Amino acid sequence: MPADLVRHVVASTALPPAVAARVIADVIGYFGETVEQFVRRRHTELKRQQWRNAQIWDAISTELAARPVSAPELSERQLRRIVYG
Repeated sequence: MPADLVRHVVASTALPPAVAARVIADVIGYFGETVEQFVRRRHTELKRQQWRNAQIWDAISTELAARPVSAPELSERQLRRIVYG
């Protein structure tokens, strides 16, 4: 974990260094998912909320484009292949 990032978060939030380091580690872990892991996780989450696949593919495409390190644009077919093989 970059010490300068921890110092920055501590300075900008007044969090204790240990808490800032845990928050940073959590965020890095969240954004460390591969595209395939993200697509599978979000598909499962949205299915549990009773979303239809057509809605899910649109939502996942939009979310992927907005991630800090954006994924390549994937077609609905590519998204289905990630989930269903």
